[in-house]
Amino acid sequence: MAAPVKKPDAVRSFPKPEFTDAEAGALDFPSANSRSYNYFQPAKMRATTYEDVTFDVQPDPARHLTQGWIYGFADGEGGYPQDWTALKSSDWHRFRDPNQEWEQTIYRNNANVVRQIQQNLANAKLAKAYQNWAPGWVRFVERNLGAWMHAENGIGLHVFVACQRSAPTNMINNAIAVNSAHKMRFAQDLALYNLDLSEADIGFDGSVHRSVWHEDPAWQGVRENAERLTAIGDWAEALFATNVVYETLVGGLFRSHLVMQISARNGDYVTPSLVGTGENDFSRDLAYTRSLLSLLVRDSEHGAANVELLQTWLSEWLPVSLHAAQELQPIWSHPAERVVPFADSFAAAKDDLRSVLADLGVPEPKELSA
Repeated sequence: MAAPVKKPDAVRSFPKPEFTDAEAGALDFPSANSRSYNYFQPAKMRATTYEDVTFDVQPDPARHLTQGWIYGFADGEGGYPQDWTALKSSDWHRFRDPNQEWEQTIYRNNANVVRQIQQNLANAKLAKAYQNWAPGWVRFVERNLGAWMHAENGIGLHVFVACQRSAPTNMINNAIAVNSAHKMRFAQDLALYNLDLSEADIGFDGSVHRSVWHEDPAWQGVRENAERLTAIGDWAEALFATNVVYETLVGGLFRSHLVMQISARNGDYVTPSLVGTGENDFSRDLAYTRSLLSLLVRDSEHGAANVELLQTWLSEWLPVSLHAAQELQPIWSHPAERVVPFADSFAAAKDDLRSVLADLGVPEPKELSA
């Protein structure tokens, strides 16, 4: 039998990589060696880190997206429609958050606040600070500060979380998202404080805040105000009605012009340190709100129309918040030591609103003078 004939090895060939200069990669751009972004105009001579990591993270067809939005919704709208608010702007991208909030600052600032609160509460426990509270002040805190926790959580979760996606630029959305984080963190701080006081052996009822929020006549105006704010569809109207009207007339009235004023006179040096963090949050949130609305009311093309629209919104929401504030009047008589009367606190809150309206060029309504 003949031996099988061995076939010659097949010659194999492999494609060889061929390196060529791609047109864009081969070009020498003026900023090729730059370590900073220059696809936007910074507010000052040099871009800040905040601008570098926030500006144009979400581009739109007005900037860079030459073929339109890369995604859309079932109804045909794409991306971030500008008609999700009735306010108009000739350039939404002009807004810069005066707080310059970005990922690092969000975690750093809130971590510092939580650390401060934890230290204060730990020191209060060691010093048995709660044991010196008068029974009347215990009742005031368990009912009213506990009820306020519901307002903070509801506003943060159902107003700001809802509208932080709707603004047409990432710069605005970031600021609103931080606003929502502030509210929910402060509500959590109040909840944890409520638990601490429940364990302090001072007769503190940590569950009564639920019935107060749902049934106490003094709190039903605030509850109605907060719940109506959650139903606003226009994100800018929600921002204006909440941060400008509700927060100055109701939030500031309760936090700053009541609790912060009378706590020490009632032997309580712990609650002001906690509530003060909420006031500091609001100060920052009002700063970005004023900055954004100021740009819109001074817009060269739409400014006059925007002012008229803010007046319309003010006429709708001012009576709601004035009613909520006035309904709170009975709680001024709860503490044994009352430093300021309700009329003075209410007048100070209305002055706060007047200041914001004057800054925005919105005429003062006659209701504020009543």
